[in-house]
Amino acid sequence: MDFQHVDVFASGPFSGNSLTVFFPTAWPSAAEMLAVTQEFRHFESIFIGPAADEGRWPARIFDLEQELPFAGHPVLGAAAALHSRLGGTATRSWSIELAARTATVHTFFNGRTYSATLDQGCPEFGPAVTGGAIAAILRGLGLRAADLVPGLQPAVISTGLTYLLIPVSAEALARAAITVTDFADRLAAAGAQYAYLLDPERPEGRHWSNDGRLEDIATGSAAGPAGAYLQRARRRPINVPFILHQGRYAGRPSRLRVEPRGPADGEVSQVLVGGDVALVASGALHGIRVTQ
Repeated sequence: MDFQHVDVFASGPFSGNSLTVFFPTAWPSAAEMLAVTQEFRHFESIFIGPAADEGRWPARIFDLEQELPFAGHPVLGAAAALHSRLGGTATRSWSIELAARTATVHTFFNGRTYSATLDQGCPEFGPAVTGGAIAAILRGLGLRAADLVPGLQPAVISTGLTYLLIPVSAEALARAAITVTDFADRLAAAGAQYAYLLDPERPEGRHWSNDGRLEDIATGSAAGPAGAYLQRARRRPINVPFILHQGRYAGRPSRLRVEPRGPADGEVSQVLVGGDVALVASGALHGIRVTQ
């Protein structure tokens, strides 16, 4: 199958969060797609299946361990790769059909670079996480209650994947790391799948796989919850885009454009997440058995 290597939330090639977009002519098995993702060693890969029309594309996303129902940077990178392959007008819209939802992405090509924007929809706010639950999670990150930003509480928010947003100081963000083997269990006890550490002042975030072995460079699926969290905390105004920074500690500084939207006097009803996408390489994968 053909593939395209792109960098998402990037200032140019070899920056931002790398991604491989695969274009099989027939679906491989889940085991084969996982094996391919592990071979390329990106945080995630996306597989774009044959489409009935140019506007709607079935897709499946894998990280290094499993299939994911949704992820932000693979959807943005896939839309830019489709725009590059298919051409057309400078501005195009794509529906990426995942198992859990259909994501709408708008892409723009200025003659040199691609920009992609994903509508992550309405955020779902869970409860604040306090007491023993947050204490256990902080210990798993090598942090303590004094590292939290005064006046802000950790909270569970989802725009597809469920994140625990943990507001910490810049100094705590710099030294945090997952130090325990049961971190996923600690998150589950708080009603979350993943943790996203957030310095609300810059703003800047960090995220790891739950085993702590791999730090994500730029987490699109967490950027929506982060935007909703910051707006609800009155740290960012509604209907005004801002830049969320991530990846500095992984050696790949990235810029995620985030815009929480809604009525001027009300709650966030929609979050847009986007960034620039750089085309890096293209090629063909050999030696994989395709399951019809």
